Amino acid sequence: MLITVLLTAITLVVAAYVVAKLIGPRSYAKVKGEPYESGIPTRGSSWLPVSVGFYLFAILFLMFDVETVFLYPWAVVVKDFGALALLSIGFFLVVLVLGLAYAWRKGDLEWK
Repeated sequence: MLITVLLTAITLVVAAYVVAKLIGPRSYAKVKGEPYESGIPTRGSSWLPVSVGFYLFAILFLMFDVETVFLYPWAVVVKDFGALALLSIGFFLVVLVLGLAYAWRKGDLEWK
């Protein structure tokens, strides 16, 4: 069974890649190798320093956003599991709030 699933998955991936290569548009021009295809030549270095705060803020947003997505499946089955579900989601929310408090106390949620 597992071999069949793996072979099917590999076959579908390879088939999608082959079909995309066969029917996909091709354009090989010198302009395609440029950093931006706007036609305006770049001035200076393309490596601009970006504040680490942007990355940290994005990672925190994704972390808390994904964790809150887990609340929906819990809400769907909470009646079936009773007190155990309430206890587990309570622990989950405590960890979530502690993580948020830690990030807030460190000042990671402020734009500097």
